Amino acid sequence: MDTQEYMGQEILPANKPSSDERTMAILSHILCIIGSFIAPLIIYLLKKDESSYVKEHALESLNFQITMIILYIISGVLIFILIGFLLIWALGIINLILIIIATIKASEDKLYRYPFNFRLIK
Repeated sequence: MDTQEYMGQEILPANKPSSDERTMAILSHILCIIGSFIAPLIIYLLKKDESSYVKEHALESLNFQITMIILYIISGVLIFILIGFLLIWALGIINLILIIIATIKASEDKLYRYPFNFRLIK
């Protein structure tokens, strides 16, 4: 069962995750605030074979953080024509809001798809 939202897409998982799986899924999102792509990468590498629920959250979070890094680089280049300053601020705010939404969805035992995400790692 899928529900489409303007801030992303939430999907109900096939099986209800355990408390540990939920915690790891939450951490894969919320730790991005201080650790960018490193936290979801570590969680993905450690838990990809143990839990499909954690794997999906960590992979989605990792891909989103890679997307944000690409967009930050583009904004950095655009600083020379002054629009980059605004884009960097906007990206920071969008990143924070979407991380919070993804964390809430993970705490509700739902899978979350960010609204814009280059899914480079599958």
